[in-house]
Amino acid sequence: MYVPFTKKIIANPLMIIKTLSTSILITSLFLGLTAPANAAKKDLNQEITIKSKRQSADLKNKIASYLDDVSINQGSISISADIVQVYSNASNDTAEKFDIYIAKGKPAVFQQQLEDGSLISLQANEIKYQPDQYTITVSGNAQVKQAGSKMNGDIITYNTLSEKLEGQSNNDEHVTTILQPAQIKAQKESSDLRKKEANDSDNK
Repeated sequence: MYVPFTKKIIANPLMIIKTLSTSILITSLFLGLTAPANAAKKDLNQEITIKSKRQSADLKNKIASYLDDVSINQGSISISADIVQVYSNASNDTAEKFDIYIAKGKPAVFQQQLEDGSLISLQANEIKYQPDQYTITVSGNAQVKQAGSKMNGDIITYNTLSEKLEGQSNNDEHVTTILQPAQIKAQKESSDLRKKEANDSDNK
């Protein structure tokens, strides 16, 4: 019988993500993400907790492996997968240490609560999480869902700080997006109301 293993890591997100060049940019209309990403900022200041039924480590190559019923949590961010490997690296320029998380599953699932309180969910055969660059990249049967809207593609990249998405497909295939107009309208109205309340508060 395997003993569940828990690892806690204090995230240290210091780098600013560069704009990624992909075939299709999903605008804020799809997600209704017009408010500042305060929730995401709070998430990125939280510790990262990893739980699994088994674990192993390659100390020479600085690779930690977590197997069977793996879960990762960081604030409202969560990842569930069959296996997660953590690669520890250091910047050649600053020698600053950072980790890359590779999660695999059928599917592996990433979720985060957004600023407006709604939940975004990305799933794929593989998830690459880079906390220092605020980046989630899902690939292989990739799908994202938020407020009833859905997008499918080969690769989807999500910035946990700016809450923006980019999707692309290989060869001649297309990225498919299904929008729910009523829910988008409700999100926009909610966002406009929050802005109005914030402006009224500032003017007092």
